[in-house]
Amino acid sequence: MPQARRKVPFSGKAKKQQLQAKKQNKTLLLSNPSSVPSNDTYNDQINAYMAVNYQPTKSRGRSDGNRYALKFYRESNEELKMKKEEAFKSLNPVSEKEMEIDPTDYFPKDISFPQRPPWDFNMTAAALDAQEQKYFREYIQTLQNSPHWKDMSYFELNLETWRQLWRVLEMCDILLLIVDVRYAGMMFPPSLYEYIVNDQKKNMILVLNKIDLVPASVVAGWKDFLTDKYPGLRVVYFTSCPGYNLAGGSSDKGGLQVRRRKGRQRMCAEGATKILEACKDIVRNEVDLSAWEKKIKEETNVEFEDDETEVGETIYEKVDTTYYTHEKYKNGVLTIGCVGQPNVGKSSLMNAIMGKKVVSVSRTPGHTKHFQTICLTTGVRLCDCPGLVFPSKVPRSIQILMGSYPIAQLREPYTAIRYLAERLDLPRLLRIEHPENDDTWSPRDICDGWAKKRGYLTAKAARLDTYRAANSILRMALDGSLCLWLRPPKFTEKREKYEECQEIKYIKWVQALTNENVADTPSDSGTEVSSPNDDSQESDDDSDEQTEIANKFAALAGDD
Repeated sequence: MPQARRKVPFSGKAKKQQLQAKKQNKTLLLSNPSSVPSNDTYNDQINAYMAVNYQPTKSRGRSDGNRYALKFYRESNEELKMKKEEAFKSLNPVSEKEMEIDPTDYFPKDISFPQRPPWDFNMTAAALDAQEQKYFREYIQTLQNSPHWKDMSYFELNLETWRQLWRVLEMCDILLLIVDVRYAGMMFPPSLYEYIVNDQKKNMILVLNKIDLVPASVVAGWKDFLTDKYPGLRVVYFTSCPGYNLAGGSSDKGGLQVRRRKGRQRMCAEGATKILEACKDIVRNEVDLSAWEKKIKEETNVEFEDDETEVGETIYEKVDTTYYTHEKYKNGVLTIGCVGQPNVGKSSLMNAIMGKKVVSVSRTPGHTKHFQTICLTTGVRLCDCPGLVFPSKVPRSIQILMGSYPIAQLREPYTAIRYLAERLDLPRLLRIEHPENDDTWSPRDICDGWAKKRGYLTAKAARLDTYRAANSILRMALDGSLCLWLRPPKFTEKREKYEECQEIKYIKWVQALTNENVADTPSDSGTEVSSPNDDSQESDDDSDEQTEIANKFAALAGDD
């Protein structure tokens, strides 16, 4: 009797390849299995997409955790090879004038974001799903046929994630668009402004977040530019790291900026107050916001643990909002939708407004999978939308620095390192020596120098781990340790105007800094850096001059 074939050992490498193949099969967005002509075409379609933050399949009976995974087009092997060769070429430092950017250059008028197709209550869920699927396929096809396609960067390819945006836009009375002030012009899609303000006749508030990382004059410059270009747009300032939530000195002995967050923190009252004032100006007396104002005053000096998590009735996951008709200030409740790209600080902002942790926070793009409704008070609720990368012509290297793409999953990090090194003096800031004792630096030289200083070596051959060093530098840039910021148009010409304008005092107030010349305020040189956990870098003694900080909630009580 013939015996069954003996099982062949299954290596770890083969298992890894099998898992990768399964992931690729799940990333196919636009293909229709019933119309696949050949295996070669099918494989080409699969390889064109890649899922970000893919999670192992959950247990039976639970929802698919990858339903809202970020999806982007995959770079070809030829593109990767070319970029890796470019990493060996010398850096070409750019002037400060070249660091001014005009948002209209990156968001052409004929490039818009996917908007929900018309629907009515007579449609079944299946019909609605089919209609939206068809619309999204046609939308992607239109972009592929546009002249901008070859210059377009990463943008969201998951229809489920766009559906979350559609739900939030339908529910909200006011849209809160959060951007990282360092890259404000590249995170503000004009098509979203046109849709909300002109088409939907709703109000939009733009939040310039992380203002503690840039000079106050740059913040004022961005507000002046955006309010002038987009009529009716309200711009407010915010930071989840005001002065009273920071501990220790403002710089180390090497002159590098150091920011350490306290374990126990207080509600960011200043930023929350500016958002409240903007909402009060919009709703007038149609909604009672006194409870929100009272909440801010009561929690101004209350400290909370950074890892405290509020659970239970505070967070509600909206499972099905397919059929929803907007009713302004329904039941006397103001609904504020929070939208922004990944890593702009939406969840941190919501936690700061609440005065306690109600939304999970992560540095990984796509951490928020579905929108969440959070009751701020009985008359105000917040809707947190997953981070979305809008279609644009923003260079991919800048998208990586902005945090739109997970650094750990980069196939080629050196293009982003080049962009950063040509605008910041990385050898001086990182205090690294050239690995070959040369005077000319390339992106690979900087990564090798940092790997040598940090002791990053490969496991087998003990060579310099250049890739790990590149990831480390990019994470420092994302966190604001290596702080690059881009300027609005004509900022160099108007620098003195912005440095002396009235807005400066409001910016300092939101930062909670009482001394306008404090040491931890970033300078306009664009070369601020925090200590990158180097053992050779020590903080100042307690006798050194400390930044004077205070919570001045009532400082503007008498101002208009």
